[in-house]
Amino acid sequence: MTERIIPIAERRYRADVPPVPIEPTVPTGLLRDARGRRLHDLRVSVTDRCNFRCSYCMPKSAFGSDHAFLPQSSLLSFEEIERVVRVFVAHGVQKLRLTGGEPLLRRDLERLIERLARLRTPQGDALEITLTTNGSLLTRKAKALRDAGLSRLTVSLDALDDAVFRSMNDVDFPVADVLAGIEAAHAAGFGPIKVNMVVKRGTNDDEIVPMARHFRGSGDILRFIEFMDTGSVNGWRMDDVLPSRDVLSRIDQQFPVEPLDANYAGEVAERWRYLDGAGEIGVISSVTQAFCHGCTRARLSTEGRLYTCLFAQSGHDLRALLRGGHDDLQIAGAIAHVWQRRDDRYSEIRTAQTAGLHKIEMSYIGG
Repeated sequence: MTERIIPIAERRYRADVPPVPIEPTVPTGLLRDARGRRLHDLRVSVTDRCNFRCSYCMPKSAFGSDHAFLPQSSLLSFEEIERVVRVFVAHGVQKLRLTGGEPLLRRDLERLIERLARLRTPQGDALEITLTTNGSLLTRKAKALRDAGLSRLTVSLDALDDAVFRSMNDVDFPVADVLAGIEAAHAAGFGPIKVNMVVKRGTNDDEIVPMARHFRGSGDILRFIEFMDTGSVNGWRMDDVLPSRDVLSRIDQQFPVEPLDANYAGEVAERWRYLDGAGEIGVISSVTQAFCHGCTRARLSTEGRLYTCLFAQSGHDLRALLRGGHDDLQIAGAIAHVWQRRDDRYSEIRTAQTAGLHKIEMSYIGG
């Protein structure tokens, strides 16, 4: 039986308020954790709601019509998000990703992007602002997102076959509308767009080569993600994981590829390019090739809890500090306290003993 998602009012997981140092903490932009990993990326979930019910993320069995989503009063306001992002940028964050749920369901999201686009790193550089979406609303939203200052887009797309795609999103949404959204994003000036495909053995692995064929030569970057044990309700089994090496083998047999260097230290996607020059693909292998050693990501939930791992069991309540009268240097000190003690490495220690852990759902903190 699939585990029930616990409504907000009943949740028992800890969300500690991190301590505020007595002396103000002035960020240096060089924050590192207990394993020497720097703070470089921040993912901000702007809503816990989504209009899809993908089995690997928000299955209907757990997120049914009676599911209690967060009330508006619990969400961080745009002003609060801007403020806490500014502190993270002072600590060294250079890349910001807006996630959900489905982030385009957050009303007036363009106003938040406009505010964030004005932020600058300590070196005076603009913040790289990206967004991950299921693409369902892109035909209406793409131009406004670009005009607001969004740097890049990532679109989740798990199949080209319409029947397979409708089955996976479980709300009967047609694949043609997502493809139209990608085209609208191109027309708005986005590119290249990253297209993420979660591969589940026996469900959509027959779509690997068709997806590669479709996006070859398009300028977009297709990335294949191993089915992960995020949260506690997606029915994850190791038998359902198709290792990235098998994904690459299938593609290489049709369209030969060779490896590429990473764009930056801590990049999670392993890059490959087609030998004939038709572009590149990526694979994200957090199950079979753990990359915890280079992880530089922090995550901020919709209601302002800081998580230091995608597979976390608990978070740290920054909203309490934002709404409790603390200034930016005090909040900077609290963030430093959390990050400097971070030693997460779930994917490196994933064993039968970790299978029963109650982890935060991916839709709550973003993928």
